[in-house]
Amino acid sequence: MSSEAPTGYPEQVRERLTRDAELIVARYPVARSALLPLLHLVQSQDGYVSRRGIEFCAQLLDLSAAEVAGVATFYTQYKRHPNGTYTVGVCINTLCAVMGGDAIWESVSSHLGIGHDQTSQDGAITLERIECNAACDYAPVVMVNWEFFDNQTPASARALVDDLRSGADVRPTRGADRVCTFAETERLLAGFSDGRADQGPGAGTPTLVGLRLARERGWRAPDATPDNNTEPRTEA
Repeated sequence: MSSEAPTGYPEQVRERLTRDAELIVARYPVARSALLPLLHLVQSQDGYVSRRGIEFCAQLLDLSAAEVAGVATFYTQYKRHPNGTYTVGVCINTLCAVMGGDAIWESVSSHLGIGHDQTSQDGAITLERIECNAACDYAPVVMVNWEFFDNQTPASARALVDDLRSGADVRPTRGADRVCTFAETERLLAGFSDGRADQGPGAGTPTLVGLRLARERGWRAPDATPDNNTEPRTEA
């Protein structure tokens, strides 16, 4: 863990976090099951999983700091050093890479002067190489705080990070009407709704091509059979 001062939260902050944490813990039959959303909660406060955040979770759930730190260091969404206002993730997995993801990464990295998991000097952007954004139908894809920006190019991705750094309102290709800050997103991941779940389209035309073809051609999933037959079946 990194050393930091002061240890512990100011009283008002701790009281607010405790109220929120109690709501989170109440969702689970076993208190320690709430650890993952609690880590997002403290990350929404500090911008990363700090020592005081680890100690807060440990005390609340009657765990050791080592147990909490073991979880926090296992998952990549939990940051061990201060994160930027926006996490920009560039997919460099196979399909996105073939479609231009590697070129986007090189362009944005050079433009910002930072590499993977590094933050721009103004604190606005933390840049990440992402193995898959689960949006291959819109490759190449960039994500900002886990909101989709589809069919990107090096030029559009550079313009995107410039808009974020300037404080302009930025709207994702799909989903919410605007990109949240990292802190806002972390609070959402802790389980507190921001009221924007139904904003914007979720699945676009490329995503639904398979479903459309299946309906047009009468395809359906195969029945489970002992011989493990997986041939498509057509409705009579």
